[in-house]
Amino acid sequence: MLRPIAGIFNPKDYPDLLVGLGEPDDAAVWRMEDGRALVVTTDFFTPVVDDPYDYGAIAAANALSDVYAMGGKPFLALNVAALPTDLPAELLGEILRGGAEKAREAGVVIAGGHTVQDQEPKYGLIVVGLVDPERMITKSGVRPGEALLLSKPLGFGVTTTALKRGQADPTDVSEVVGWMKRLNDVAAGLAVEFGVRGGTDVTGFSLLGHAWEMAEASNVGMRFYFDQVPFTRGARRYAQEWIFPGGSSDNRQYYSPHVRFAEHLAETDQMLLFDAQTSGGLLLAVPPDRLDAMLARAAALGQVLWVVGEATAGGGIEVV
Repeated sequence: MLRPIAGIFNPKDYPDLLVGLGEPDDAAVWRMEDGRALVVTTDFFTPVVDDPYDYGAIAAANALSDVYAMGGKPFLALNVAALPTDLPAELLGEILRGGAEKAREAGVVIAGGHTVQDQEPKYGLIVVGLVDPERMITKSGVRPGEALLLSKPLGFGVTTTALKRGQADPTDVSEVVGWMKRLNDVAAGLAVEFGVRGGTDVTGFSLLGHAWEMAEASNVGMRFYFDQVPFTRGARRYAQEWIFPGGSSDNRQYYSPHVRFAEHLAETDQMLLFDAQTSGGLLLAVPPDRLDAMLARAAALGQVLWVVGEATAGGGIEVV
């Protein structure tokens, strides 16, 4: 689909575009004359939960996450929305309010935007942030021997799919909504503080899909320890009932040639690592000599971080 535009923009013609036309990353980065750089991204999607306020807040947190994943600090946003005319105005207003209050929590101002009419709601943000080019986090910054840390559990895809099918436990939904609304600002700040250079956020392409993007861009391999991967309380149960979003099957089809699973891992366990997430956590590659200090600092700040694997020499993904 993107091939027709592949040759229009030559990276050599845009020396100040530090990220954007080469390897895929979470946001575009443009160098400015004052030693800083702009981080620019956009993301929007259809509802993943029933409550319009929560939907707006989740969509905003998800869009802001791409700036955090680059080690940046967002400061400005614009709404992007497609809204049905047959929905009550108060519901549409709640979507926008949810996004606005989440942006304000992040220290971001929403200064306008654009809306169109559509049959199904779609909402998100264009986000602008700032980053130090010398401390930027990219998918290509991983080095062998670094520990792989995750800042949110997995299981958002199976739980929200169970919700859509009317099969979700309300307690499970509440837990997942809380995680999806949670900003990745503290985790990103820790990553910058401790000199992390390799990272991304875990969203629609799943843990393994985004991990493979990092491994491929960094020319490393990755080993994950399944027993150390955190899941939300209902995730394993919904997986046993095979309640997965369509994107999870797409992820397995596309990324499984790059993944080797230990023989003892059940198919449902494997699928959970391909589960499409919304507003997931950061996946960070931390130098081993800084790991203990970073975990201690995270605990002091109330930021949970799970050590889920390590980067290795070679290529591909291994799950043991």
